[in-house]
Amino acid sequence: MSDQADIHTLMMGLGERARLAARVLAIAPTAQKNDALRKSAALLRERKDEILAANEKDVAAAKANDISAAFIDRLTLDDQRIEAIADGLEQIALLDDPVGTKLAEINRPNGLKIDRVRTPLGVIGVIFESRPNVTADAGALCLKAGNAAILRGGSDSFHSSRAIHRCLVDGLEAAGLSKDGIQLVPTTDREAVGKLLQGLNGNVDVIVPRGGKGLVGRVQQEARVPVFAHLEGICHIVVDQSANLDMALDVIINAKMRRTGICGAVETVLIDQNVAPLLVPQLVDALAEKGCEVRGCQRTAGLDNRVIDATEEDWSTEYLDAIISIRITDDFDQALDHIAQYSSHHTEAVLAEDETVVERFFSEVDSAILMHNASTQFADGGEFGMGAEIGIATGKMHARGPVGVEQLTSFNYRVHGKGQTRP
Repeated sequence: MSDQADIHTLMMGLGERARLAARVLAIAPTAQKNDALRKSAALLRERKDEILAANEKDVAAAKANDISAAFIDRLTLDDQRIEAIADGLEQIALLDDPVGTKLAEINRPNGLKIDRVRTPLGVIGVIFESRPNVTADAGALCLKAGNAAILRGGSDSFHSSRAIHRCLVDGLEAAGLSKDGIQLVPTTDREAVGKLLQGLNGNVDVIVPRGGKGLVGRVQQEARVPVFAHLEGICHIVVDQSANLDMALDVIINAKMRRTGICGAVETVLIDQNVAPLLVPQLVDALAEKGCEVRGCQRTAGLDNRVIDATEEDWSTEYLDAIISIRITDDFDQALDHIAQYSSHHTEAVLAEDETVVERFFSEVDSAILMHNASTQFADGGEFGMGAEIGIATGKMHARGPVGVEQLTSFNYRVHGKGQTRP
């Protein structure tokens, strides 16, 4: 049998087993799912040395391939990070179970009673890069929401992900649930990704990509099933002329420099011309002190000679680094026009005390997350009180914003009658 035939058989088997497991998980009691999560967390702690040894193989290979330091940092596990993964599973166990929640109740004049109730999505395919912790996060969130998961990690984290996955599988079995509830694609062959994106003969209901622009772009282009994803996080902060400038300085520095490599990091700041002469020099000082390169429009560069002239490309770039672009705007309307042209519809913030400006911002900006007087780094399911998240979705269908356990469910309508017939 050819290699392609082998991959086809392998992946179709994963899909069929996942569909069978999903039927069981859909009706699994909350206590049983939570038991599996807690047992998996305990196994992660017990097998820490085994996981670290597997991770050393991945890190050594990454270094041999001259991978960037930032990538290696995301890949590397240590005692503290393994404890954080285990703690994350226990936190997911503490979340309310969304399955079976009644969302609405409709009582019709003919006596029909109609309930709208949360149900699992079914089988979720999760494709991710480098971060081995996603193996646990994604598997656990899918399980909590009553779904089966097929996980495909990056080749760089292959050994680490397998070691973590074994803990999840053994946790499922110890709780009396099928080991097929969380499956890991056991090959690094890219053909397996293509099969998963095609839906495995109708057995995959949703794909969630978690990784860089290249991965997400491929998923969005090739997937034959719905996708929860964002291509990139080009996040903006608008500084209105009514803003408290001391607060604005603190918020912008945090939004850029707390963690530059996350999708919620601000990339472009739009500053009203009436406050720019006062704010820009202070902002450039503070950013330069933290090692951040500042690129700006001609008016911005005219206020501080440390500002590098921005190109057209800068306005549409997700830096994921200690680089920021600044544009001085004539007014609030111009700021809104800039966002409409360059936003990736992830997260935007406005810093303003004028309530009319705030209301216009919330009404007119079309992004998944909108913030007022707060750092864009709060674009995170945990910060929204949702617990862990599987990612941020920028689409408009079904899930938008942080994708947590509730977003990993759908719903159905349950109609109760007493013999009614339709005339």
